[in-house]
Amino acid sequence: MDDSKLKIGKYEFSSRLFVGTGKYETMQLMADALDASGTEVVTVAVRRAKLGTSESLLDYIDKERYTILPNTAGCYTADEAIRTARLGREAGLSDLVKLEVLGDKNTLLPDPIGTLEATNVLVNEGFTVLVYTSDDPIIAKRLEDAGAASVMPAGAPIGSGQGILNKNNIRIIMETLKVPIIVDAGVGTASDVTVAMELGSDGVLLNTGVASAKYPIRMAKAMRLACESGRLAFLAGRIPKKLYANASSPEKDF
Repeated sequence: MDDSKLKIGKYEFSSRLFVGTGKYETMQLMADALDASGTEVVTVAVRRAKLGTSESLLDYIDKERYTILPNTAGCYTADEAIRTARLGREAGLSDLVKLEVLGDKNTLLPDPIGTLEATNVLVNEGFTVLVYTSDDPIIAKRLEDAGAASVMPAGAPIGSGQGILNKNNIRIIMETLKVPIIVDAGVGTASDVTVAMELGSDGVLLNTGVASAKYPIRMAKAMRLACESGRLAFLAGRIPKKLYANASSPEKDF
């Protein structure tokens, strides 16, 4: 089976790995890690981008090569997230937005009510909304119904590195929704990306797993290869799991 490009709204991408820009020791290290990851989509926190200042992380991102995905990281109300999304668009970043409305500073879990409220407003204002949510299939469906271009269930809490904690819910979301499903948050290493892609996820978004690795550039390359291999494995179709052995060279074939 030939793989097709990932389509989100009017946008198309060959790479299915989305990479963030926070937590790197230096801007140059960030740029080198993005290059090694093979990503085409780079997330930028609007509130931390230092728009209009003498030096911004945007100075280290090749806008001819990457699509900027502004995000509303750090917002705890729908109104705050909506204002931040508008600021990113007015600054010329993009009409894309990765919407985050957090509900708690300790867990960084999303506020489902605020997230749905902000999704409705931003979709009506013409944004292409990729929305961060929990792994709850019900709220995921509500967000799709509200017009989200992509739903992004958390694999685990943001920055936790725990991987995909609830495979069943992720699978239910993918089976229920028609928009692209991008697993977002909780990735710790390359195998976590592979698991997400083998489940049938349309993509993976990560940041801390690369930025906080001992060798970020090596990890970025590992994440790229994991995303590609996981996607290939999903398209290839794995064998069913069985309780008992099944000889690979049965006697009847001789």
